[in-house]
Amino acid sequence: MTPSRNPDSNDDQNEPKSKKIPYHFGEKLRQAREHRGYTLKVVAQRAGVSESLVSQIERNHVSPAIDTLLSLADVLDINLEYLFEEYRKERPVHIIRSQARASVTEHEVLYEELARPDSSTADSTTECYIIKIPAGAHTQHGSFGHIGREIGLILKGRAKFTYAGTEYFLEEGDSVSFSSGSPHQLENNGDTPMEAVWFVTPAERFAK
Repeated sequence: MTPSRNPDSNDDQNEPKSKKIPYHFGEKLRQAREHRGYTLKVVAQRAGVSESLVSQIERNHVSPAIDTLLSLADVLDINLEYLFEEYRKERPVHIIRSQARASVTEHEVLYEELARPDSSTADSTTECYIIKIPAGAHTQHGSFGHIGREIGLILKGRAKFTYAGTEYFLEEGDSVSFSSGSPHQLENNGDTPMEAVWFVTPAERFAK
């Protein structure tokens, strides 16, 4: 006589023992199903999947494909944010204290770092500086152009911005944006120290 066995047991045995299920939605799906008084069969029929698959998902034996998960969420009227809330990736917040800014001086011009580039994603990061230029001085960095784009905002004083041979005069509160590919220079053409905040992307890691 052949011994009887659980119809789901064969599925369990065929599941690789070493396989790790990365996401566990089972408990939430089961609770939602029981709260609505649905059977496994009802949920499976409405979602267009097998009853066995729903059972395995609820027991966290398999991780559902995204279309299956969307179908189950629709049948059970579950918000996807509720399903994924514990899998939210924490985004780091980087703070640079005013007294701990990295800085570099280039021909009297001081660059103070405001945003530190992420070394793992250099092509998509932005670096940001406060640029302090004494009267009569000008930047050297950028004199030959480089890859990227820049945005600047004059915080204090006056500036002459030269881009590809054309001069532009900027007052306090004015901003400028441009492709970094052409030669460019920022000069303090006033009588008092000038300050600007400057964004460069992708990051060049000018201040070390």
